[in-house]
Amino acid sequence: MSHSLIAVSLLSLSHITPADAAHGRHAATKHRAVKKLDAAAPPEAQIIGTINGQVLTERDVENRGRLFALSTGLSISPELMQRLRPQIIRQLVDERIKTQELLKRHINIPPQQIADTIRNIEARNGMPTDALRSRLRNDGVSLSTLIDQIRVQLGWMTILRQEVGGRARITAREIEQREAALKAEEGRPQYNVSEIFVPVADPRHPEPELEFTKTIIAELRKGAPFPIVAAQFSRAQTALDGGALGWVQEDSLDPPVVAIVRAMPIGAISNPIQVAGGYDIVTVHARRTVGHQLANLVTLRQAFFPFTSALNPRNPTEQQKQALDRATSAVKRVRGCDAMEQLNKSLGEKRPSDPGNGSSLVLDRMNEQMKSVISHLGIGVPSKPLVSPDGIALIMVCAREQKNVAQQSPSEIADNLLNERVEQASRQLERDLERRSVIKLRPNAHASAH
Repeated sequence: MSHSLIAVSLLSLSHITPADAAHGRHAATKHRAVKKLDAAAPPEAQIIGTINGQVLTERDVENRGRLFALSTGLSISPELMQRLRPQIIRQLVDERIKTQELLKRHINIPPQQIADTIRNIEARNGMPTDALRSRLRNDGVSLSTLIDQIRVQLGWMTILRQEVGGRARITAREIEQREAALKAEEGRPQYNVSEIFVPVADPRHPEPELEFTKTIIAELRKGAPFPIVAAQFSRAQTALDGGALGWVQEDSLDPPVVAIVRAMPIGAISNPIQVAGGYDIVTVHARRTVGHQLANLVTLRQAFFPFTSALNPRNPTEQQKQALDRATSAVKRVRGCDAMEQLNKSLGEKRPSDPGNGSSLVLDRMNEQMKSVISHLGIGVPSKPLVSPDGIALIMVCAREQKNVAQQSPSEIADNLLNERVEQASRQLERDLERRSVIKLRPNAHASAH
């Protein structure tokens, strides 16, 4: 399914391995043959490097660049893509190394798991099912570009679970110790932070990574979505969650980061922050005091009536008029969350019945429009039809509660402790694999072939 795996079998001759060295004439013949083929290839098919014998082509780099442009929704100039190119190449090299480790460990990610991940991406961004596939196709981006990236991310988490092994078990004693530490921190500040970590390959010459970090910051400040940029370019494990660190205390952050998050406005994007191993970009979503933050939590269900085409409010189609009629009728007759779930399933469940995915949602963190709708709803009663370009939603409140969200449950503490171990294992393994790899990039690899 992965184009890169096909490339390994067809073009691995472009790399001279130690075994080939024992047969110098034969290896040299193969190498000349590949160079001759590459010279005759169109620019997008040209090989710009090999990673342990696996090729990296101009097409791979262009596809990843287009995926970034599509993901952010911004108009990306050729000049910007040229500045992003070195980091895109480094990211692809890193993914090749990880893919090879997946093969070595015989780790296979089921297609259904990848499909589910794509559906989750669509749901989080309010997109109907298969909308992402269509957008990729319309923008000339190979679906395999997204699939390969997701496969590596999911497979790497499997590897890390193997690496952590028995250390994945968090003991009651460890949870008690963290609870005691949290209690001692009561009254101190806590921050809801997201990050993008850009590692520096050579600490003596950090200029390329610093320039890349500044470029990313400029795009974030223009409106590029932080979670999507983090998923594309961050090398921390939080990339899988859009860069979200969640609620953290100052002693969990690097000292240079602490100094920034104390002072920066909510929602702002930081300048590059030099930390051990690279640069951090951070944004602060909220602040609170440890042990003191009451929040209104709601459990929701929704039903979604999809449109078969994008809505033109001045000229709705017959199907869109019928969808509105059905939604209006449902408001009058549907009562209770079980009934709302059944209704959504009958509509094809184009959006998840449970927007919280099994968890309560914090009402105070919702946008003002949605907060206004939900605040006035009775339990088990549908909202009025909420019309969007791709369909009509009905929202229902199943339960309300007020909770001190600054207090972490034992399970949340255990998750945080495990995440810390996983992040440490990831960085160590990445360094080890890169040290053992043979990476050959052409001298002009960072310059576009076009």
